[in-house]
Amino acid sequence: MDLPPGLRIDVEDAPAAADLDRIPEGLEAFNEAMWPGHQPFRPLGVFVRDAAGKILGGLAGGTYGGWLYVRHFWVSEPLRGRGLGREMLARAERRALARGSHSVWLDTFSFQAPEFYRRQGYEVFGELDVPPGYKRIFLRKALATRDGGGAAATGADGPA
Repeated sequence: MDLPPGLRIDVEDAPAAADLDRIPEGLEAFNEAMWPGHQPFRPLGVFVRDAAGKILGGLAGGTYGGWLYVRHFWVSEPLRGRGLGREMLARAERRALARGSHSVWLDTFSFQAPEFYRRQGYEVFGELDVPPGYKRIFLRKALATRDGGGAAATGADGPA
């Protein structure tokens, strides 16, 4: 392809953070023009900390367009099987409801925690054969109807 004069396309293996930040900024401006009044992506974190404040588990994601997206979710090995993951996920779901979200989506690998998510009410909506010999599994869960009815687990988790 012949590029217009003065333009180039760069492929970078270690792009600068400021360059990466420009992409969602541009996309958000486009989205606002097409979807007036929508709320931008709002980050959300849920953490398990020890008495010294060291993070021993956590969930990182955010809400956007009525959905909570769980990007990363981890519990340190010695704390697994104690219900902390279930509690962190429930707290994230409650916060998402408080923010007006109706559903959650996430992905996990077949060697990670697909059964954990199924036990929490998640359903598979897609799979990829990656990495070799395993699957990347996409799951979702309805927290409420799109008109705001219904609810996820209840309990105190602080202000919205």
